[in-house]
Amino acid sequence: MRLEADGREWGQVVDWGAGPDAELGELADIFDPAEPPEWQDRALCAQTDPEAFFPEKGGSTREAKRICQGCEVKGECLEYALAHDERFGIWGGLSERERRKLKKRAV
Repeated sequence: MRLEADGREWGQVVDWGAGPDAELGELADIFDPAEPPEWQDRALCAQTDPEAFFPEKGGSTREAKRICQGCEVKGECLEYALAHDERFGIWGGLSERERRKLKKRAV
């Protein structure tokens, strides 16, 4: 018999009862995904066209990075992207590839 990491039989359906937040307990109170972090209200990208920060594959990231350079919350933005493994877009002035390289260097 194969077991999941939490000891349940592999493939066993989980009854969330009150929902996944009931399992998280206090963690659900700390981070509410429906409410963005406070720093996002001060981000320059929130005042500009979001498409610049999520270019098509091979598209230019120059405009988004230029906006990030003058943003007062650039550091918080990058920390958030690294902590939440953001896979798309420009966060804290870095592309996904640049964030991956940064993470590899930190390990």
